[in-house]
Parts: sequence; C-alpha cells; structure tokens
Amino acid sequence: MLDIKEEELKTILPLDGPSTEEVKKYLEKYNDEYIVIKCGGSVLIDQNLFDIFIKDISTLNKLGFTPIIVHGGGKRISNKLNEIGLESKFIKGLRVTDKETIKVVEEVLIDFNKEIINALDQQNCESQSINSKENNILTVVQENEELGFVGSPTNVDQSIIDKIIADKKVPIIAPLGLDKNDQTYNVNADTAAGFIAKKINARRLIILSDVEGVLDNNKNLIPEINSESIKELIDNETITGGMIPKINNCLDVASNGVKGVVIIDGRKNHSVLFELLSDGGSGTLIRQ
Repeated sequence: MLDIKEEELKTILPLDGPSTEEVKKYLEKYNDEYIVIKCGGSVLIDQNLFDIFIKDISTLNKLGFTPIIVHGGGKRISNKLNEIGLESKFIKGLRVTDKETIKVVEEVLIDFNKEIINALDQQNCESQSINSKENNILTVVQENEELGFVGSPTNVDQSIIDKIIADKKVPIIAPLGLDKNDQTYNVNADTAAGFIAKKINARRLIILSDVEGVLDNNKNLIPEINSESIKELIDNETITGGMIPKINNCLDVASNGVKGVVIIDGRKNHSVLFELLSDGGSGTLIRQ
C-alpha cells in the first residue's frame, strides 16, 4: 500500500465519495491483496454510470490497491447480433452460442475491453487488456452441446495477472476462454470472475450489478446472507430467476477461501468505493 499523506488523499478521492477519515482506516486493510470486481448490467451501457465506475477504479489504483476487472457485455452483444440479423437465444440465462455468434461475441467483448482501457487512460490510470486473442488466461471445456460455444473454466494462468499488477497496471479481463484446441468460448462473466477470484486467492469479489443486492419479501435490502439463509430464500421464492445462479456462484466463491463476496448496486454513486472504503459498505455480503 502507498504511503499517502492526507492532503494528497483529498486530491485523489471524489468529493461525493467516502470521507477522508473513513478511507484512512481502510488503506491498510487490503494491503497487496487482490480485489476482483465484476462489472455488468446497466453500468456498462449508461455513460454516466460507466464514467463513475472508471473513476472509482482509477481511484483504487492511485490509492495503491490491486483491482482486477472482469467485464460483461451481454446487452452490447445482443444489440450487435440484432443489428446483423442473428437471433439471441438463452437457456437458463446463458446465451446459446453457435459458430457465427461466437465470432460476434469475441469481437464485441474485445472492442469493449479496449474502450475500458482507453477510458482508464484518460483518468491517468494504466491498464492492460486480457482477452482470448492476445494473452488468454482462461482454459475452458464446453459447458454442454446445447449451448454451443459456452465454456466452463478449468484453469487460470495467474502469471499474466501477476505481471500486469507488478507493472502497476489494472488487468481488464474479457470473459472469454480457449479450449485445448484453441477454440474460443464465451464464458458467463459472473462465472469467470468467481473462478478467477478463487484461483488467485483474492481477498474480495465484488459483483457490480444493476440491482441493490438481495432483497427480502418487503423489497428491503438484506445486508448479509449465508448458505443456510440462501437455501431458505430460494425455497420460499424470495430469490428467484437469474439471481439464483448469481447467488450460488457467490456462495461457491465464499466457500473457497474468498473472505468478502458481495453484490452491490452499480447504479449508486461510487458504490465500489463505499463498499471497500467506508464503515457502512453497500449491497449484500455473502458468507459461507
């Protein structure tokens, strides 16, 4: 962690973010530990939310933290497929990916990856792309034949991540992988982020989404849940639909050594900074 004087801290932190006093307490908490942040949903297509996210990552980098970004891109992929006349089909929330579709998926995700790199560069934050064409880190096997080129991760090449971080850059990871024949596969971004967090023994996994977190039946945020309460919430249908695999993925990560797994609302101002650097945190914490 960097030795940052209070006056310098004030120039780094956004005025509408956590207070300087709060942040000072957390500067040593994640000392040289990896923080995996998965970004998806409306944060990636709403320019204002995207800009705030980029500023938050730049702030973490300037404070000496080690954020590792895994981004989605589902809505952009759907828009591109629609534009060229290819229908989007989903099975249990996963995109059916045939030979034509995987070409589009790879192209859209890598192009978007470069956009994130450029946006961080404008905030004086150096970053580096990790994708299937240049420096693939995810080895995958096919999830199942019905889904086509959708991959399930089996290994992570951590040396690539370590090298980027040693150079004081932020790794920006597109959720793509290669099989043993170097065939490209689409990987669900939550799955990719969770698998990477486990394999590199990250301190935190933050799932940045466009939901507040896990809500109870009265639509109030549940600050913390564990395996027992998750089962109960699924059984009584408080947690339904696409939130079930998201929560189960988080629980798997929390059960495999990652101390803090949380779903937070990327629509809220500086939610990443408030989660990591304030007393209140944000979203729903998932424990074993």
